[in-house]
Amino acid sequence: MGMLLFSITGITLNHASQIEATPRVTSQKAQIPVSLQQQLTQLATRYDGKTAPLPSAVQQWLAKNQSISLLSTQEAEWSLEEVYLPMPRAGGDAWLRFSLIDSSFEYEVTDRGWISFANDLHKGRNTGVAWAWFIDVFAVACLLFSLTGILILKFHAVNRPLVWPIVGLGVLLPALLMILFVH
Repeated sequence: MGMLLFSITGITLNHASQIEATPRVTSQKAQIPVSLQQQLTQLATRYDGKTAPLPSAVQQWLAKNQSISLLSTQEAEWSLEEVYLPMPRAGGDAWLRFSLIDSSFEYEVTDRGWISFANDLHKGRNTGVAWAWFIDVFAVACLLFSLTGILILKFHAVNRPLVWPIVGLGVLLPALLMILFVH
């Protein structure tokens, strides 16, 4: 299944400009409670120009009132005017922002569809550590599969004189395509 997914997404990535996607954007806006506003403003003076996680009270307010769950390790960008949390993800994007000037909150999620999601899985973009390990292990498994295939060819080459010329063509053809057509 991994090889099938990798092959299909290789095709969709090669033809990304021909595959139209209509991103779905959803957004939420709200006013920040005064207690959270004060806490964020105090922390903004400490973290101005730096990154740091949102306080647990803010994360609890987001989960309870906005249905937004965060990892406690996600770091927001702090300034005296706002707190901004980028939330990139496979197949889309999200971000949230607390304005410290007018006590407003904004949250936006962009979903680019399942093809974009699969393409991001292919590249390992915004997929997390577990997926990165999976694609690394899968790549090593593909490498072992290919190398053992060459060993099997070596054993059968004795009785089949076209084995090495065909393998050589398999190396020469991509090399020629790269030299002649990839700029």
